[in-house]
Amino acid sequence: MAVNAEFEGRSYPPTDPYAVPAERISAFATAVGADDPVHHDESAARSAGHAGVVAPPTFAVVVAQQCDAQLVSDPEAGVDFTRVVHGEQTFTHHRPIVAGDEIVGVLHVDKVRQAGGHAMVTTRSELSTASGDPVCTASSTIVVRGEQ
Repeated sequence: MAVNAEFEGRSYPPTDPYAVPAERISAFATAVGADDPVHHDESAARSAGHAGVVAPPTFAVVVAQQCDAQLVSDPEAGVDFTRVVHGEQTFTHHRPIVAGDEIVGVLHVDKVRQAGGHAMVTTRSELSTASGDPVCTASSTIVVRGEQ
């Protein structure tokens, strides 16, 4: 089944809130080599003016991928995950993600196009706090390899 081009322009409902734990931020920071104390120590983060431990900028992918999962698991979308290659990821941060945040995401399918027998799908996840304050816009392009 090919990727359904009619999904371009589609939006999905908000995800369930993701409660951001300090421990997960610290583990993620360690994994990506972010050693600034604000990513690991609450007192350092508060001294720097933050409400809690601060997530590295790429931590937003944790919530954005929960959004993307809605598309990938939608049987009508026609995305065969075994054929997916990650193409591009960008983040536009409106404010840092900090421990204690509850983040929800709304997925938008911005573009579906065919290129060289493959499908290129560009999505945008608008991440906000559960109360609606914008946090990050995460855009992603995946390539769904065609059968050759």
